Amino acid sequence: MSAPSVNGPQSDPTVQPVPASVVAQVDAADVTLSNPQRAVVALGSNLGNRLETLQGAVDALEDTPGLRVKAVSPVYETEPWGVDAGSQPTYLNAVVVVKTTLPPSSLLERGQAIEEAFDRVRLERWGPRTIDVDILAYADVVQDDPLLTLPHPRAHQRAFVLAPWHDVEPEATVPGLGAVADLLAYVGTDGVQPRADLELRLPD
Repeated sequence: MSAPSVNGPQSDPTVQPVPASVVAQVDAADVTLSNPQRAVVALGSNLGNRLETLQGAVDALEDTPGLRVKAVSPVYETEPWGVDAGSQPTYLNAVVVVKTTLPPSSLLERGQAIEEAFDRVRLERWGPRTIDVDILAYADVVQDDPLLTLPHPRAHQRAFVLAPWHDVEPEATVPGLGAVADLLAYVGTDGVQPRADLELRLPD
């Protein structure tokens, strides 16, 4: 069963796939936020209507007070992490760059609220999920907190994170670990395929 969208009825994205685009971005500074910080958020879904769910998560982030979505990566289809091959459906993954006045803890709470809205369940580690919302990085913050480690402790190991992140921010670095481009070259892109037939739109 498809997860309910926070933005209205769902449609099947496989029926009439929208044309692919390069990274969607908005330019110029967002004057509606005072002293915002850049954060990078990873999205993934392997249950239900995956593309609609990812788009709903992007829209829900944009609807968050004190947050503006600045860029959305292309969509990738990836093999599930940490489980036997073929034991779960494949994921659709993307990375979103935001500017926000929310502190990291509040951004985490918002991400968890979005997961809850799409009926994310946590029955097993590496289990399938309707939506996964992970904070990859927040400004240059480095912290080892039980609730939120920054940067994400496994982002540098995961091609399904690094590939879309590199697309949306080619010069990005993982604080304390190095350039995203170098990390991606090291881990490779096995099991990670760009989906040129699918696209996430930047919120209006």
